[in-house]
Amino acid sequence: MPTEPAAPRTARADDEMRPVTLERGVAPYAEGSCLVSFGATRVLCTASVEEGVPGWRRGRGEGWLTAEYAMLPRATRTRTSRERAQLGGRTQEIQRLIGRSIRAMLDDFRFGEYTIKLDCDVLLADGGTRTAAITGACVAAVDAFDWLVGGGRIANTPVRRRVAAVSVGVIGTTPRLDLEYEEDVRAAVDMNVVMSSEGGFVEVQGTGEHGTFDRRELDQLLDLAVRGIRQLDTAQQRVLAG
Repeated sequence: MPTEPAAPRTARADDEMRPVTLERGVAPYAEGSCLVSFGATRVLCTASVEEGVPGWRRGRGEGWLTAEYAMLPRATRTRTSRERAQLGGRTQEIQRLIGRSIRAMLDDFRFGEYTIKLDCDVLLADGGTRTAAITGACVAAVDAFDWLVGGGRIANTPVRRRVAAVSVGVIGTTPRLDLEYEEDVRAAVDMNVVMSSEGGFVEVQGTGEHGTFDRRELDQLLDLAVRGIRQLDTAQQRVLAG
């Protein structure tokens, strides 16, 4: 029987991100797109512009932004079935997190009755898929709104800030930045942090997987997350400037 190929590992310090890449424009038919990699984790993020909004928003002159998240069957070490009939709880949780996070880039929705639909598809999962998805979806959303401006459909982009996200955790007794899969499954504490480019927290999700954690550990993890997100924000600025 063939053996499972191991995901590549890179020796790094506890406060060091995995190698991060952001590639814009990889889906030429989408109004915005970004292929994001956190180490071996790879997520394709696309932003599609559609005319019209959900029924509950019609007639207000306001737009909407929503997100969907999916994982390809062999993105993981063993095949996972496609969620055709009904989304699992984890998938629903993640796509709601992505939607909330990207909506935090806007102060309001006064950009006309357009819907921005973000699709985040995991090509390879090695931990941190939701945080990579948020970071890449930010870039895709910026480009989609710029497409609306460039086509004369709206006067100005509603984007006021960027957002990025990273995972942190406690491995044994050591705080660790940007957990890959093998670390994530062993983590005593697991946390996902979303921040804006203005330095505010958008969301903090923290769980004591095998016990509790104290205020000192929480502060250490948040400090690590801030360090990582600053690097991600720099990467976003660089790719968007290109």
